[in-house]
Amino acid sequence: MDQQLLIAISIVFVGVAILSGLIATLVMQRMSPERRRLREMAAAGAGGILGTPSVSLTDQPDQVTRRVTTFVPKSPKEMGRLQKRLTRAGFKHPRAAAIYALAEVLTPIVFALLVLYFMGSVRGVIFAVLAAAIGYALPGFWLAHKTSQRQKQIQNGLPDALDLLIVCVEAGAGLDAAIVKASEELAIAYPALAEELRLITTETRAGKPRLEAFKNFAARTGVEDVRSLVAMLVQTDKFGTSIAQALRTHAATSRTKRRQRAEERAAKLGVKLVFPLVFCLFPALYVVVLGPAVIKIMEALM
Repeated sequence: MDQQLLIAISIVFVGVAILSGLIATLVMQRMSPERRRLREMAAAGAGGILGTPSVSLTDQPDQVTRRVTTFVPKSPKEMGRLQKRLTRAGFKHPRAAAIYALAEVLTPIVFALLVLYFMGSVRGVIFAVLAAAIGYALPGFWLAHKTSQRQKQIQNGLPDALDLLIVCVEAGAGLDAAIVKASEELAIAYPALAEELRLITTETRAGKPRLEAFKNFAARTGVEDVRSLVAMLVQTDKFGTSIAQALRTHAATSRTKRRQRAEERAAKLGVKLVFPLVFCLFPALYVVVLGPAVIKIMEALM
């Protein structure tokens, strides 16, 4: 009874601590300078609509520049290691790092308390330690899985995006307009790639050089095909060659790589089927085929 009471008190303490932390986080975010600046900009925009001038571009250029650069995505060079991992998985919100760190702390505690509650504090100590280790590694495995899925989606959608860019560029549109059109067309089929293309557009409109925006795109995604594309665009801009021809060549290469990856997965399928056959089908087959013979032999010996 004392052990159950101790476990219940621990669970209540952890719940109250989590609730207090969430409330404190919401209050601090409400009072943060970024939120206050956004509210000031919203009020200034409303005042401009009603006729009262908000900020003049000629009077306060530095203030306007700071407000515009607030919305620019942070460069990968300015991110921490955890922020880079979360960005590659598609979690770009400022609170994502705090939530992930909190999950790494709370998941082992919750797993260990659940094991102790159901198995007891004497028999379940070793299993609680194992559960805590699994709970600590679980967020990392989940983040790696999400990152792999997102990178695979970007990798598979890159040839289609390049085809759209080629069509737009050959039709007379600039590269920036082609990127905007490609992000709109790929929003349903490849949402991760469309989001990254929109970030490129946001960075270039905020004043970053186009090549730097493409380099940030390659650093954010961590996809080898994107790095090759960025290197090709840098060389094209440096030597002044045709962008459409370079994109067509890279699109053909990317499409060939995508087909080769599909053929590789198909070739691995036979090897992967060995384990389900060995552990699921063969035991039942042995029971059906050899079972009667084993029974006859046992009856003869007895």
